[in-house]
Amino acid sequence: MPRRYREARRDHAWLCGTVGITMATTEECREALDRLSDNLAGAEGDVRGAVALDRSLSCHITDLDQTFTGRLDGGRIRVDALTPGPPAAKAEIRLAMTGDDLLALVAGELRFARAWASGRVRLEAGFRDLLRLKSLL
Repeated sequence: MPRRYREARRDHAWLCGTVGITMATTEECREALDRLSDNLAGAEGDVRGAVALDRSLSCHITDLDQTFTGRLDGGRIRVDALTPGPPAAKAEIRLAMTGDDLLALVAGELRFARAWASGRVRLEAGFRDLLRLKSLL
């Protein structure tokens, strides 16, 4: 998570009296998905080819028990809905992680491959899609 976000969250927690009990909010997760979409759209080479898919997508934020659903289309993530609980329908590409891990991934503070290997991030997709997405690792 970028330093300015950590400092803002720390200050907010101090003002609210919840120091040490912070977690990413739904709004922060939505902003992180928007930044990830911008990053993917500006990517080149293998990464650009990997995300040049047209697939349904879900991202379940486990600690908030909220799911963002939408599409990965033309190298961008389009979020269509936010629903409570796990995804109601099975998307072609499914992610699950905590909100803090999503923010850290997008900020570059958490490596996707390490988070996936340790089980902090779950990625489920068809075999061909996994092969295309492996360049993101």
